[in-house]
Amino acid sequence: MNNIALGIEYLGSRYCGWQRQKHSNSVQQELEKVLSEIADELVQVHCAGRTDTGVHATGQVVNFKSAKERPDKAWILGANTQLPDDIAVRWVQSVPENFHARFSAIARRYRYIIVNSKAKPAILNSGLTWIRQSLDLDAMNAACETFIGEQNFSSFQAASCQSRTAMRNIHHLYVKPAGNYLVIDIQANAFLHHMVRNIAGTLIEIGKGVKDPGWTSELISLKDRTQAAATASPNGLYLVDVAYPEEFKIPRVNLGPLFLENQSGFTS
Repeated sequence: MNNIALGIEYLGSRYCGWQRQKHSNSVQQELEKVLSEIADELVQVHCAGRTDTGVHATGQVVNFKSAKERPDKAWILGANTQLPDDIAVRWVQSVPENFHARFSAIARRYRYIIVNSKAKPAILNSGLTWIRQSLDLDAMNAACETFIGEQNFSSFQAASCQSRTAMRNIHHLYVKPAGNYLVIDIQANAFLHHMVRNIAGTLIEIGKGVKDPGWTSELISLKDRTQAAATASPNGLYLVDVAYPEEFKIPRVNLGPLFLENQSGFTS
């Protein structure tokens, strides 16, 4: 059996999230349908991060096993010809038998994109979160410092989360301007359900001046989801990168999303 990894990007607006569901269409369902046709056998895909309804990805990584031999262009060009316009394969890589997109990953990175302006955006509005009130970048970054390291993030865990522990290790978290956007950039070993959106919602409240930066320390100590801010919209959230041990030789690409790449002062 060949073990094959793919880099995937998608706009999540039309999907119930990554994971296959009975009640509505998912990214996994669309991808498996196309890959199964190319392989001429049933293909089951494993992903690095099970993104929620409306959440996007530029750096999703998946793997699947197939007995069929196909050239790389069949998996990329063949898939992209048949996939919906809002899902695309970015790269393909043969990987060792023991590689698993989820369990081999050592870090995930997300970006939450805010357009901070008085006027509501008409272009890319499903890929952005619009905040009308002016946000205090310094206050938001001061609050970010509290989150760094391995801690209990129960205050930022969705009630529906099935994880057995709320302990997670955040490697970095900062807010950076990029042209007309503010970008919340966060990387951790793994994330709880809705954790990034709950952190984003809290940082937005601090940016508005509703709460001061010290609020985040209090929330982490309380370990009580009901005390933190409301969950931020999924519109602006992107899974942009997944890190693996070097032995797997997983390709690295521009993190995106695309409309950030030429913004002054913003780098990957």
